[in-house]
Amino acid sequence: MGIPIITGTAGAQDRVQGRSMVVSRDGIVAAESPLAAQAGATILAHGGNAIDAAVATNAVMGVVEPMMNGIGGDLFAIVYEAKTGKLYGLNASGWAPAKLTIEFLRSKGIEGMPLFGIHSVTVPGTVDGWAKLLSRFGNKKLPEILAPAIHYARDGFPVPEWDAQYWEFEERQPKDKNAAVTFLVNGKGPRLGDIFRNPDLAHSLDLIAQEGRDAFYKGDIARRIVAYSAALGGTMSAEDLTDYSSEWVEPISTTYHGWTVYEIPPNGQGIAALEMLNIMENFPLAKFGHHSPDALHAMIEAKKLAYADLLRYVADPRVTRVPVAGMLSKEYAAQRAKRIDMAKANCDVAPGEPAFPTTGDTTYLSVVDRDGNMVSLIQSNFSGFGSGLVADGTGFVLQNRGGLFSVDAASPNALAGHKRPLHTIIPALMSRGDERIAFGIMGGFNQAQAHAQFVSDVADFGMNIQASLETARFTKQTFAGCDVAMEDRVPAEVRQALEKRGHQIQVLSNFSPKVGGGQAVRRDFSTGVNYGASDPRKDGAAIPEPPSAK
Repeated sequence: MGIPIITGTAGAQDRVQGRSMVVSRDGIVAAESPLAAQAGATILAHGGNAIDAAVATNAVMGVVEPMMNGIGGDLFAIVYEAKTGKLYGLNASGWAPAKLTIEFLRSKGIEGMPLFGIHSVTVPGTVDGWAKLLSRFGNKKLPEILAPAIHYARDGFPVPEWDAQYWEFEERQPKDKNAAVTFLVNGKGPRLGDIFRNPDLAHSLDLIAQEGRDAFYKGDIARRIVAYSAALGGTMSAEDLTDYSSEWVEPISTTYHGWTVYEIPPNGQGIAALEMLNIMENFPLAKFGHHSPDALHAMIEAKKLAYADLLRYVADPRVTRVPVAGMLSKEYAAQRAKRIDMAKANCDVAPGEPAFPTTGDTTYLSVVDRDGNMVSLIQSNFSGFGSGLVADGTGFVLQNRGGLFSVDAASPNALAGHKRPLHTIIPALMSRGDERIAFGIMGGFNQAQAHAQFVSDVADFGMNIQASLETARFTKQTFAGCDVAMEDRVPAEVRQALEKRGHQIQVLSNFSPKVGGGQAVRRDFSTGVNYGASDPRKDGAAIPEPPSAK
């Protein structure tokens, strides 16, 4: 008689996700860097709330992943306040310098919007965003919150796997002298395991810790930014910085199969995720099956329709009328859905005509604390290392968000002084009954389509937040054409069926950074239990709050 071989726990089922969710009754921080998530979790353990932890985490992310984010970039956040049950949105995206106009660029012989260099730089909104979040919701002061980031900037940290690859790619891009001195060693970025230090950034963060947001917008840092801009022929003035203020906004939402999904309103692309979901709702995706040809075809075509509207209509609503209600209308989505031919891909999608009102590169993190407060926060320089410019002695790159403006005066997104550009970075939150999920997925114009796929994975296919982050995704970063990229974990026979419908598929690796990396936390208010998830396409982790430090 043979000896039975025990291969697993009795009753356990095979699964497709690679790791389990983090589950805790205390807080959880999910971020791209374990060091950053740990910093936030430690703040929670010392009496901070989710908002304190989110800022601490974000500050560390700017140190350990400087090509993606930092205090030279912009920030958006959605905050769920447990005691009131209310949602708050924060738009901390910066505006163009007052003198940076289409006419100015043309006077310099520049006919297209620069993607890099001084004329791509807009006022950074991150530090003012931190100040707004902490003054309204925080328990802790900036010196304690920024202490971990200052420590890693001054004393150094070992570079992890993904970031080593990002650094190796970015070292080939042109940089100004300050950027090279700050981020490269003998012309090369640090490799895996190398210790990287940034004493100039430690000094900048220390100034902010001691003097608050005014250190950045009115003090020594502001003076350095303005002086460097002038030296390069830029238009940034002291008033551009001192007059800037982020703003509280009301999140926009739609419903999808029992869930309410929230995004930040324009000038961000979150509205495209909501319109895409509204269009997808006209098709029985659950019946079609996960990653089936019909489900993927409907989603890809919905993406094209929603993004055509995004490109046509989304801009800074303080300057341009944006048809938000029209784009979010279920009736409008039903009209758009009729343009989808289930047998054939559409390679030339035009924007629709939603009703107008009659009047008037990136890091994501999510936090939930023991009381159920939640933060969905995203922050970015836009491109890797932003504009490529570092003001003297500051230690951080200035973002290149201005590259998303149009120099077509007829465009709703036309460049103008003190106007905010169309923005790619978007935080999100979804709710159903006693459940709340704060989530985000990075990657330029990948983000809205990735949000819609995440929501569908949860709502249509019953996946938990870790499985939803890990499962294969598609992305179409372009607006026109039938090109679409998807990870090779989508079965070959499904890809072949899509190609027969006219989709031109680029096959990506099994966990490709091109489809973005995400983080998520979930709260079940009926049990008081929190869940955390982190995407394997990043170096990150979901870290639970340690009990010993309370």
